[in-house]
Amino acid sequence: MIRKPTIEIRSLMTGYHARHGSSIVSENITETLFSGELTCLLGPNGSGKSTVLKTLCGFIPPLDGDIMVQGRSISSYSSQELAGIIGVVLTDKLTLNNMCVEELVALGRSPYTGFWGRLSSYDKRIVDEAISLVRIEDLRERMIHTLSDGERQKVMIAKALAQETPIIFLDEPTAFLDYPSKAEILQLLQKLSRFNQKTVFLSTHDLELALQIADKIWLIDKKYGVKTGTPEDLALSGDLGKYFEREDMYFDSSSGMFKISTPVAEKIRIIGSGVRKKMIVRSFARNGIGVDLSLIKI
Repeated sequence: MIRKPTIEIRSLMTGYHARHGSSIVSENITETLFSGELTCLLGPNGSGKSTVLKTLCGFIPPLDGDIMVQGRSISSYSSQELAGIIGVVLTDKLTLNNMCVEELVALGRSPYTGFWGRLSSYDKRIVDEAISLVRIEDLRERMIHTLSDGERQKVMIAKALAQETPIIFLDEPTAFLDYPSKAEILQLLQKLSRFNQKTVFLSTHDLELALQIADKIWLIDKKYGVKTGTPEDLALSGDLGKYFEREDMYFDSSSGMFKISTPVAEKIRIIGSGVRKKMIVRSFARNGIGVDLSLIKI
C-alpha cells in the first residue's frame, strides 16, 4: 500500500516566546510524516517532547520554520478545519462530573455535527465503533469522574477515533496504564495506522514497546537535538545508546533492549542451553555474578 505524505516539517524550531526573548526547545527539524505509519517521539524528562508535539498539532506556534499539513501551512487553517484533520489526545486530566463515557466519546463528532451537536445514525455508529475498538464497552454508561486514570485515557483515545481524522497526535497515551494495557493501546494505534491508513504520532516513555512497534522513531534530547530514523537504523548508528545510556544502563544492540549494568564480582562457567540457561544467566547477573559466555556449552 502506498504511503502518502501528510505532514511535512521544514527547518522547524520549537519553543516559547518570553518577555525577554524566545526560549528554544528544539531546532532544525526537517522530516515527513506519512499515512500508514506510526511514529514515536522518545526522550528523557524535560527534553521537550510535549512542546514538539503541541507545535506539530497547532497548539503552539513555531518559533521558526513551517509545518505543512496536507500541502498547506498549518498557520493557514482555522481551528475548525484542523479539528477535521488532526485528532489530539493530551495527558491533561478531566474534571467532568456530569458526563458519561458515551457522551464524552460522542464529543469527537462535534466537528461534523454543527451548532446543536445532534448525532445522526452515522455519527452514532462511529461512536459505537470507537468504543468497541478501544474495548471499553463495559464503561459506556459510567460517569467520567468514577474512572481510573487508565480508563480515562482509553476513553480519550476513543474520542479521538470518533473524530475520524487522518492524523492523530497523542501525548503519553500509555502513561497511566499497566503493562498489558500499554501493549494493547500501542497495538491498537499500530493497527489504525496500518489498516486505516492514519498518520499516528505519539510521545512516550515506554521505550522498549516503542522500539518494537514504531515505524519511525524521533529521539529528542537538549544536548543532542532531534534525530529520526527507523528503530533499526538508530540502534545500528549508536544513537539509541547515545540518547539514553546512563552510568548504570546501556543499550544492547544484539537484543534491541536496554539493560541495567550490575558490577560483576566474579565469573563462573555454565554448561547448558535453551531457556533455562538464559534464566540462570539473568539470575546470576542480577546478583553480580558474571557468566563467561565463551565457556557455555551449546
